Amino acid sequence: MIKFAPLLLAVLYALVMYRFSVWRTLKELDAKSTRLADPQLLHEVARLAKPLGVRTIPVHIYDIEPVNGLAAPDGRIFITRGFYQKYRNGEVSADEMTSVIAHELGHVALGHARKRMIDFSGQNALRVALWMILGRILPGVGVIVANFLTSLLAARLSRGDEYEADEYASALLVKAGIGTAPQKSLFVKLERLTRSGANAMPAWLLSHPKTEERIAAIERNEVKWGLPRA
Repeated sequence: MIKFAPLLLAVLYALVMYRFSVWRTLKELDAKSTRLADPQLLHEVARLAKPLGVRTIPVHIYDIEPVNGLAAPDGRIFITRGFYQKYRNGEVSADEMTSVIAHELGHVALGHARKRMIDFSGQNALRVALWMILGRILPGVGVIVANFLTSLLAARLSRGDEYEADEYASALLVKAGIGTAPQKSLFVKLERLTRSGANAMPAWLLSHPKTEERIAAIERNEVKWGLPRA
């Protein structure tokens, strides 16, 4: 029984962390967000709502500077203040912002938002278990190996979700009469928009596939669906 203690502790830790992570995330979003009120963006979002058969899609502005969009565990969609400001400055078009919202709707529809919380908790639990096990086998470097392995797992899971959400967004944008062109043009802009320093790795690329790979995947879907190249 003792030899299974690290695994049992890791499972218990994962359950506690999952509950805590969801609570903390929703509390943070509630405290720092307001409902989207931009008339042009609301008009574009309404175009997405029609093929989904819903009256409205609530979108919120999350008051932080990094350029990003996110789907909350409870299904709400958020655009960061930093991203919204790029739109207000004319660096991002209304259709491009709408493609971000469609992408986040994909995460919600495909269950990624909730799954990511579970994955995050599970990865932390796995990291703790590996620390305990590898720390005995490889004193001094076990922690480094554990962190490396869990980081690889997290990146693989995240990038798979991004491709799926991209495909969902493409289909929704086509049905809404917007098309995939804004989705692809935004990808080209993201490296510049998300870079926080002269030599910094763009934040968007830390957990997302490469721009050219995402665009290529969208174009393969266009061919599969018999659509003209956007």
